[in-house]
Amino acid sequence: MEFSDFGNRFSATSGIGVLMDDLGELLASDREYLMLGGGNPARIPAVVAEYRACMTRLAADENRFFSAVGSYDAPGGAAILVNALVQLFNDAYGWDLDASNIVLTNGSQNAFFLLFNMFAGERNGVQRNILLPMTPEYIGYEDVAIKENFFVSQKPLIDIVGEKRFKYRIDLDRLDVSNNIAAICVSRPTNPTGNVITDAELDSLDQLALSQGIPLIIDNAYGEPFPDIIHSKVSLRWHPNIILSMSLSKLGLPALRSGIIIAAPEVTRTIRQMNAIINLTPGSLGPAMISELFESGEILNLSRNHIKPFYRHKAEQALRWFDQTHEDLPAFAHSAEGSIFLWLWFQELPITADELYQRLKKRGVIIVPGQYFFPGIDSSWRHCHECIRVNYAMDDATVQQGIAIIAEEVKKAYKNK
Repeated sequence: MEFSDFGNRFSATSGIGVLMDDLGELLASDREYLMLGGGNPARIPAVVAEYRACMTRLAADENRFFSAVGSYDAPGGAAILVNALVQLFNDAYGWDLDASNIVLTNGSQNAFFLLFNMFAGERNGVQRNILLPMTPEYIGYEDVAIKENFFVSQKPLIDIVGEKRFKYRIDLDRLDVSNNIAAICVSRPTNPTGNVITDAELDSLDQLALSQGIPLIIDNAYGEPFPDIIHSKVSLRWHPNIILSMSLSKLGLPALRSGIIIAAPEVTRTIRQMNAIINLTPGSLGPAMISELFESGEILNLSRNHIKPFYRHKAEQALRWFDQTHEDLPAFAHSAEGSIFLWLWFQELPITADELYQRLKKRGVIIVPGQYFFPGIDSSWRHCHECIRVNYAMDDATVQQGIAIIAEEVKKAYKNK
């Protein structure tokens, strides 16, 4: 049978599709793998206990339970969570939000499919694009576009900031916002690298977007105030030209598929219409279960006192294991400023990151090769094929053993070049 251009676009191989298919296949196998490749958050006992208590209270209340599973919410999502978010952000940051500024989606991946295709694509016969000021960027961005060649990006500046550390910076002097740019998008902290752009860098992007009359989209999936997996001292920004995206996933609730968009009313109004057409409404279970924690502000306590320190410890520990095992290798880890990943760079790696992935898979270690994280960049750039992403949210034994095996395979690659 013949597919449309739309069908062919989504039937083709994609980075995020390969990752999710591979993870599903491995999880279903009898072999035990060290799963350092996906984006699953950690199991934090105090946080899990709070969520179980919320679910228990929901299930015990017949009216609340039926409302959560037996009724459609409005296309903008459950009003109870929307109103709680309005109050939380206004109290915490002095913003002047109301319910027209917030819309819920079926996860942030769904949110970016809607946002990117809402702004970019063909308009009056001209192709308009999303500008990513710096790559590497989130693996899930590139393939949500309905059409190919959707993204414009540029190589980052690379600073060596320690014996085994480096950091990416936006090359603001070379950043070009031409007439065909529909929006600027940046994640903060960044998946995959853990990079956090500075307030000064964000302000420069904000002013650039305002000067061109285009929105600045900030992917805040790991940022403050929840889940607050961010270790740099930076400020959360919002005004009507900024579109802020968040979710419940990295709070430890990825299966609930609940995304949050904070934006000007004309943006949220359009997302509501898109929700109605594509989804009827966002899922209700997540908001029904978790809203009480937002209403009370307890979600900030969980984030600040449990989630944030947990991941900071995990990052520092993973970096120590990396330093110990990769001491004699031309290997660097990106500064761990946030998110739940180590981004490792092997200078002049004799094999590609994809080949390293295959070798590690045979050893029972699953990572993600770096080439999937460079949308809008010429794939011939060698750096794209010298990096890998490692999830350090798994249990300590898994992470320590996985990092040691990575070092063994990388040493073999350099030795046999």
